[in-house]
Amino acid sequence: MRPTNILQTLLAVQDALGYVPPPAVPAIARALEMSAAEVAGVLSYYPDLRTTPPGSHLIRVCLGESCVANHCSRVLDAVRGHLKLDVGATTADGRFTLERVYCMGNCAVAPTVAVDDRIYGRVRPTDMVAILDSVADG
Repeated sequence: MRPTNILQTLLAVQDALGYVPPPAVPAIARALEMSAAEVAGVLSYYPDLRTTPPGSHLIRVCLGESCVANHCSRVLDAVRGHLKLDVGATTADGRFTLERVYCMGNCAVAPTVAVDDRIYGRVRPTDMVAILDSVADG
């Protein structure tokens, strides 16, 4: 029998629901014939997996090497300041969730930010208000 890929399963659940509900962990474990602790361990280890529903719009700021060299921390601070939001959190109105990622493969035009499925390169901190406002309006 081929071993089950816990990560692949959790990503499939997240793709379907937007997150992996913690109460579902025992059922996932039973279906995979694994312990709930094994599933919970994978769920807590990978930062791409979330255990709470994301906002309507997902903002991901790249913190890869090229983005760091091009001051992505300033971009991240601009998002945090504009939305009054910490990394990993969702705004009270449920509109935005802020996450960090460690490479989007867009290094030539760093720093990079993704909002939903749209990727922005050469982002300056001052660009973020307009980007977020356009997403919120459109």
